[in-house]
Amino acid sequence: MPELPEVETVVHGLKPQVEGKILLSDSNSGKNLRYPLPDFSTCHGATLKNIERRAKHLLFHFDNGKILMWHLGMTGQFHVLPTSEPKTKHEHVCLTFSGDCTLRYRDTRRFGYVGLCQTSELESHKWIQNLGIEPLTTAFDGQYLKGKLSTRKTSIKQAMMDNHVVVGVGNIYASESLFRAKINPKQVAQSLSTKKLNTLAEHIKHVLNEAIEAGGSTISDFVKADGQPGYFAHNFKAYGRADKPCLTCAKPIEKIVLGGRASFFCPKCQKLK
Repeated sequence: MPELPEVETVVHGLKPQVEGKILLSDSNSGKNLRYPLPDFSTCHGATLKNIERRAKHLLFHFDNGKILMWHLGMTGQFHVLPTSEPKTKHEHVCLTFSGDCTLRYRDTRRFGYVGLCQTSELESHKWIQNLGIEPLTTAFDGQYLKGKLSTRKTSIKQAMMDNHVVVGVGNIYASESLFRAKINPKQVAQSLSTKKLNTLAEHIKHVLNEAIEAGGSTISDFVKADGQPGYFAHNFKAYGRADKPCLTCAKPIEKIVLGGRASFFCPKCQKLK
């Protein structure tokens, strides 16, 4: 599933292609996504002012005060194409903009979803209101994490993947950040000191920024807005490297399952404290 770097990469790719354009019309495949499609016609004639990200949602801000909130699900992809480009398989939404431009949404499994709200309603919307802090902000640090995790008896890996604590870190980036911070993924979240949590927060920021610069991580379906894969997978130091030598100490990387998700770590560099 696309995480923060992948969604941020999509935002960066779409902005220069569709921002400032007027939404003229829409069409769809007649199939719902995870939820029924909203009435896109309420934005016909409006200009797309800005595209941004909140957690794993793309937010399309129109100048009529409406926002399209879009989640890519497991296999969602956006493509910007000329209006004459033929429709392809699994293309479920087409938004036609001024300047011979269409924004096509493809989703093989249809686990993605899209909703519509007023700008004033965004923070109270059910998809947004309970989300945790954005990890690339200055407020995300050891002190913040200590406050959130002081009573958490779950593993630190599971805590980092809880969107009520921090958004968008995901399985890959949690494994990579814990490896760099030399923290065992099984470590009880509440046992970590503020200093150690601050180290973890800094590594999460570094890993996410590196992934954004690399265009995200393509494991199966993710592609950028230009159709190209992300290349951060070439930089994995722990994720997906079970039984391969640790790049720091050469001891084999181990794989365990925490909260139903695969976790990769070095038993020497990430000793359980």
